[in-house]
Formats: sequence, structure tokens, C-alpha cells
Amino acid sequence: MTQPPGFVTSDKSLVCISLHALVYVDDILIIGSSSAHIHELIIKLHHKFALKKLGRPSYFLGIEVKFQSNGSLLLTQTKYIKYLLSRAKMDGANGVPTPMLGTCRLSKHGTNYFADPQLYRSIVGALQYVTLTRPDISFSVNKACQFMASPLDTHWAAVRRILRYLICIVDCGLLLSHSVAGSKFFVRAYSDSNWASDPD
Repeated sequence: MTQPPGFVTSDKSLVCISLHALVYVDDILIIGSSSAHIHELIIKLHHKFALKKLGRPSYFLGIEVKFQSNGSLLLTQTKYIKYLLSRAKMDGANGVPTPMLGTCRLSKHGTNYFADPQLYRSIVGALQYVTLTRPDISFSVNKACQFMASPLDTHWAAVRRILRYLICIVDCGLLLSHSVAGSKFFVRAYSDSNWASDPD
């Protein structure tokens, strides 16, 4: 009996082998469920391209990878966030406990236009990248993104609040834990949508 691609026979049962390759220009990150298959893929790629194996990643596309003693991975963007704070001239600012005030109601009307819309777009775009490891700022960043065309001073104040929140949690990140055999994986999500409070 021939096995489908990606499957191997072990004790008369089929086991799925998964391999993932993330390619960005000349950087490649390969992960998978089998070390042997990862090694085999690297050898095949090396026959076609000149490769330099760097081992376990510690920094990839602005994301720091920290291996924990229990096998988990902590993904952070500490250096990137500090660079972003410096670009916004906020590296010495005080932190705040939340990325947005509950009473914050942003509108496309109201205050003066922000003096440097290019800076606004640049910082908000960079904050979108930070949401990869900091999903807790996703809602606030999404709100700031809605005003990219014509940002006002109030919108910039909201962006500064997000940055001040990041100051408090600059070393925090996304923890990826390996699953234990037989355990079930659950994803829980909560949403509190209030479209009625949108003034636009």
C-alpha cells in the first residue's frame, strides 16, 4: 500500500507530518512536527540553493524568539517597540494601564488636523505589525487605522495612548505552548461590540 504524501506508517497507523516554511527575501524559517523531515527538506533545498544553516532562531523579521525551559516559545517585539517609541519621540514618556480609554469616542470631525499625517500613518502602520505579538492592542490600533486619510489631533492622542500602554508591557509577548499528547485545544474569544456609540 502506498502512503499519501506527508504520512508515514508507524505501528500500523497513519501519522501526519507537517512542515511549514516561512520565506522572506533571503531568510527562511522552517518548522515542523518531525526533525528528520525538517533536516531532509534542508538537504533538498541545499542541493538547489546555497544555504547557511543558522540553527534555532533568536530574531526573525523584528520578532524575538525566546525558548522556554518547558518547550514553549515566547515571541516578543521589545526592540521593535523601543524603536517605535523613539521614532514617535516617546521613549521617556510615562506608561498607562490600558491602550484606550473606555470613554474614547473617535470621530472624523472635531479637532484640528494633525500637523504630520505622514508620521501618523507611519506609526499606526508599525503598530499593526506589533499586533502580531500583542493582540491586546488590536482593537485600539484598528480604531486608529480608520482615520489614516485625514488624522486629527484627537486621533494622534489616541495613538500616543497606545504607545504609552506599550511602555508598561514592552517585554511581554505571545506565549506558544506545545500541546500534550491527548490534550484538547480550545480557543475562546470575547467581543463587546457597540456600533451605536460610533458617531460617524
